[in-house]
Amino acid sequence: MSTNVHPVDEQLPWGRAATLGLQHVLVMYAGAVAVPLIVGRALNLPPDQVAHLISADLFVCGLVTLIQAWGCTQWFGIKLPVMMGVTFAAVAPMVSMAQTTGGQLGAGMIFGAVIGAGVVSILIAPFMSRMLRFFPPVVTGTIIAVIGISLMRVGINWIFGNPVGPTAPTVPNPEHLKWLASAQSAAGAPGSALPPLPKGFAVVPTIPNPKYADLTGVGISGIVLLTILLVARFGRGFVANISVLLGILVGGIITAAMGLMNFQKVGQARWFDVVLPFQIATPVFDPMLILTMTLVMIVVMIESVGMFLALGDMTGKEVTTEDLKRGLRTDGLGTLIGGIFNTFPYTSFSQNVGLVAVTGVKSRWVCVAGGFVLIVLGVLPKMAALIESLPTVVLGGAGLVMFGMVAATGIRILSNVDFQNNRNNAMIVAVSIGVGMIPLVAPNFRQWMPHAIHPLIESGILLSSIAAVALNVFFNGASRDTSAAVRAARQADAH
Repeated sequence: MSTNVHPVDEQLPWGRAATLGLQHVLVMYAGAVAVPLIVGRALNLPPDQVAHLISADLFVCGLVTLIQAWGCTQWFGIKLPVMMGVTFAAVAPMVSMAQTTGGQLGAGMIFGAVIGAGVVSILIAPFMSRMLRFFPPVVTGTIIAVIGISLMRVGINWIFGNPVGPTAPTVPNPEHLKWLASAQSAAGAPGSALPPLPKGFAVVPTIPNPKYADLTGVGISGIVLLTILLVARFGRGFVANISVLLGILVGGIITAAMGLMNFQKVGQARWFDVVLPFQIATPVFDPMLILTMTLVMIVVMIESVGMFLALGDMTGKEVTTEDLKRGLRTDGLGTLIGGIFNTFPYTSFSQNVGLVAVTGVKSRWVCVAGGFVLIVLGVLPKMAALIESLPTVVLGGAGLVMFGMVAATGIRILSNVDFQNNRNNAMIVAVSIGVGMIPLVAPNFRQWMPHAIHPLIESGILLSSIAAVALNVFFNGASRDTSAAVRAARQADAH
């Protein structure tokens, strides 16, 4: 290597760069495909559209990774070894939106919120350093803990089944459904005394659902979880880094061997297809939903600051204010592109920062190679269809780990908060988590609230974020010293 070339800018032989880039893709792959699976199924989209969500997600992951690692004009790209992927922080509010409005209309509302948040993120990127003071460890740790707790419900429903509602183990009585169908065909017919059925009429679940908490599915989830734990305990280096992916692979093999996995959609999928904008739904722009997603992006960008600074330390390259602006602008641009291609908010993936430390390979061109690999995977629909075919019980065991690690990260940040000398910090955490639990424990509380504010109060993450920031300012003020916030953000990316 020439002494004039920094290790970050060193161009490796293409074969080695491609191999190391593939390793980066494998480390982030499970997290990258999990979000479109979660949101697509929450929206009740058809399997082919869920598969398209996965393809579009991988394609945009690769495209935005190229912008971030390679650089694009003087405005975008931090030019560090960074891989871009969908942020889990946005999953809970998107699932909440999906549960309120499903199908293509709900998808359009999510994509509209993502596009709006992307535009706002690009505009506010230069000012993020000024907002750091509102996000000390007591705020950041609380928000990340609530994100993890909110997501755990999704993983648990994957394990036990979710055919009716968030936790409802009952189904409508088939006899009642049969009677309703007969009445519906007779209602409004000439000579019939029956009036037409009211719009939106539905039968309430009344009998136990035999498919709920099936022991076979629970057992498969347990095997996936056990595999992940064994690999994490006894694996070393790269193998340990892909413990979640290996657990999902084992679960997929077991379900395929048991005949629980259907490959019909894989056979019907094309070998190659082009990912185009707005293929699933036209975006619908709702100001409240955009505000919700923007607040999520602010938290994500705070974490990105810590990750960029941590990468600067690892690679020995100084990260300037201008570098941070370019990196954060790319988070916003990636989110904007994601909404256009009908996917989700994008951020710099923290899993891959750990891989840089493990391998000692600092070249950003490795991540450029990884970006090209992701683009290729994104235009192979058979790969997306194979992933979509995985039974949710397989993802359930992995979900406990992935979502639980998010909550654990928040707890780790809170462990460094001074509770002994400042008891107000305990009050901030207690009230903020309590407020964040309201939509999880009592999801129907909003029926008594004005409909206009429903998007604002449906997300526990958003409620917790507002409460934590407001209570911290009330009790502690807004310190001008941002070093604690930066340290908290670094911790958030150190998992």
